[in-house]
Amino acid sequence: AAQKWMYGGLDSNLLLQYIAWISYPVVLITFSAGFTQILAPQAVGSGIPEMKTILRGVVLKEYLTFKTFVAKVIGLTCALGSGMPLGKEGPFVHVASLCAALLSKFMAAVFGGIYMNELRNTEMLSAACAVGVGCCFAAPIGGVLFSIEVTSTFFAVRNYWRGFFAATFSAFIFRVLAVWNQEEETITALFKTRFLCFSGLAPSLPVRRLVYPALVTLLISTLTFPPGFGQFMAGQLTQHESLVALFDNRTWCRQGVAEEFDYISHHHAWKHPQVNVFITLILFTVMKFWMSAVATTMPVPCGAFMPVFLIGAAFGRLVGEIMAAMFPDGIHAAGGVYPIVPGGYAVVGAAALSGAVTHTVSTAVIVFELTGQISHILPVMIAVILANAVAQALQPSLYDSIIRIKKLPYLPELGMGHHEKYNIRVEDIMVRDVRYITLNSSYRDLQEMLMTGQLKTLALVESRDSMILLGSIERLQLQSLLSLQLSRQRRLEYLRQLAQDNGTHDHLPSLTSDSTPSSPCTHTHLNSSTNSSARQAITEWEEQQLDEPVDFKNCKIDPAPFQLVEQTSLHKTHTIFSLLGLDHAYVTSMGRLVGVVSLKELRKAIEGSVTVTGVKVRPPLASFRDSGNTTNVSEVTELHKLCIQCQV
Repeated sequence: AAQKWMYGGLDSNLLLQYIAWISYPVVLITFSAGFTQILAPQAVGSGIPEMKTILRGVVLKEYLTFKTFVAKVIGLTCALGSGMPLGKEGPFVHVASLCAALLSKFMAAVFGGIYMNELRNTEMLSAACAVGVGCCFAAPIGGVLFSIEVTSTFFAVRNYWRGFFAATFSAFIFRVLAVWNQEEETITALFKTRFLCFSGLAPSLPVRRLVYPALVTLLISTLTFPPGFGQFMAGQLTQHESLVALFDNRTWCRQGVAEEFDYISHHHAWKHPQVNVFITLILFTVMKFWMSAVATTMPVPCGAFMPVFLIGAAFGRLVGEIMAAMFPDGIHAAGGVYPIVPGGYAVVGAAALSGAVTHTVSTAVIVFELTGQISHILPVMIAVILANAVAQALQPSLYDSIIRIKKLPYLPELGMGHHEKYNIRVEDIMVRDVRYITLNSSYRDLQEMLMTGQLKTLALVESRDSMILLGSIERLQLQSLLSLQLSRQRRLEYLRQLAQDNGTHDHLPSLTSDSTPSSPCTHTHLNSSTNSSARQAITEWEEQQLDEPVDFKNCKIDPAPFQLVEQTSLHKTHTIFSLLGLDHAYVTSMGRLVGVVSLKELRKAIEGSVTVTGVKVRPPLASFRDSGNTTNVSEVTELHKLCIQCQV
């Protein structure tokens, strides 16, 4: 609105109009990019791919913090106010999840108890995703269904009513605000239609991070400048105004000749004396397609659903106008006349394209709630299902593609058509060189294990000979054991005992006042000989402590880590990982630890290992198996049993 006001007030000077038209979005986008990069780079982008990753059990650092919340809200406000072809649905999901996470932290700090449960936090985030979509479109039912489809592989039904409850109130507040602001007389649909019938800030911030969004904004603003090329593609309309016009149930053309139509103040944007409506809609669809694709790559908080929704509506409107031109009097069938309603085609196109891009069916429900009508449920559902079938056969969804681009931990779907993958077992893909500790391990072994590896959990086995899996221990617990064994208090006790044995008790205060774990016996008042002997004594004491066996009594051990047997199929492993949100599982044989499988190995097995020449190969043992021959499987199993007996 501010951009149009600046542009409209300079009718007499075309150059000033152009400067006003491009300066407003460039300044807002540049500020949004800079502010977000300085405060919290995690706020960049949509938010749905990251929430999908978090809800499957992966912890993303600094993603659900108050700092990210501030950066997301301010950056999104500036990005949407710039008028660029950007969406708000994904950021709304992220903002709602941030509110839920911060609220959970507050409740846990104040009340504790159930609010500190990790499962409780997951339930809050699931409801928050539904709230984000619900308040974005004022569509609580479609919001809940859409959030389930894009963020969950397996959904807990117990969270269903929570999502509907929260999404309903969020949509209610969103529409009530319009009434309070006197934009609406009562609570109504966001894009109301009346279809009769239907047929068919830091100095260290790199300059390039600001230059790229500024150049993209400058290019898009120049192309949409109304007196320029924008006059052929309704460049002066916002996304909301464009959708209102595209959903209009009146026909804009007859046989390629622009018809006189008037829809509030938007009619002049779609009419041009030299160009008919067909050319305008084609240019609008093509230009919005690539401009939206480029705009969503800017490092600002933004989504992609609304631009895709708008492009689908424009293409549907184009098809509807073509049908109206071909059948100006409507379609005669069964003794009746069915007039062509181009706005209905726009609704179907919007639902189909947005559903295809996101691989969801709930976009049909969102469209019904947006338009306030359900009379075209059958054609909309058919179009959405067909679009999904085509899109899923060609490529992953928009959010899965972003997950892969950002290299977030994910688990790809196991396609039903890849029968060869059903013959792969866990033993084919597991890592056999497992890092573990035993009950007889010394603190020195513990120290070497922590220094040479970065695993979050380590397996605990009975001994190197038996390899019986007893449980798993987190890395933090092992670090705590090592720190306790070499703690400052035990060092001071040893120094005190050493001073008493040597008869130097008077020097104990100066000996212990500045002692630290790194240099426990350094003090400026000691002479060099005392300093050297004390340091040598501490070094010898540390060596003795490191050689002692580890005491696991004060350590929290998970006695039942997730385990798989060697013969577990890839399909069953994929189901377990997806259902429980695992990131790794140990592989055992008769209770003996033989390997470990993680998301990395599972993902490689599903996608196929790629050699240097680009040819996908199967795991070695999997080549013995064949789906049509069961004897090979039994032979390999018997051979495996013989190998185990020989080892024993």
